[in-house]
Amino acid sequence: MPVRKLIEFLDSQKTKYTMIKHSKAYTAQEVAASAHIPGKEMAKTVIVKIDGKFAMAVLPASYSANLDLLKRTVGADNVELATESEFKDIFPDCDIGAMPPFGNLYGLDIYVAEKLAEDTEIAFNACSHTELIKMSFQDYVALAKPKIIKFAYAFE
Repeated sequence: MPVRKLIEFLDSQKTKYTMIKHSKAYTAQEVAASAHIPGKEMAKTVIVKIDGKFAMAVLPASYSANLDLLKRTVGADNVELATESEFKDIFPDCDIGAMPPFGNLYGLDIYVAEKLAEDTEIAFNACSHTELIKMSFQDYVALAKPKIIKFAYAFE
């Protein structure tokens, strides 16, 4: 069960969360639809390289990352999307593309789009393409300690 590391962490912190099983889905928008979660509450985790160092960019399923804005905001020289082949070994306990937004469990910095902070709850992949976790955004921030910044825009 790939989600064990995440569940152990949440339980050790006495965090309230709900585990939701859903039909297999690969994109954050598909997961949100399958689990009946609003797209703005469904967080997708995108792995980026900031000046060559892997980091997590977490944004609503219905948004896109503006890498130029992310670069300016964090004061980097270069920001680019990482390929699955580049980052898959960082998450050995997760299905490829189903990483939870807890970079702190994997030694990665976390940047969260300010739009996610507008909701009281957050939902995200739980290391698989058939499970997600829903919890309070406030608890997520307390546990993951992300930097909340502006770097995302709504799909048009």
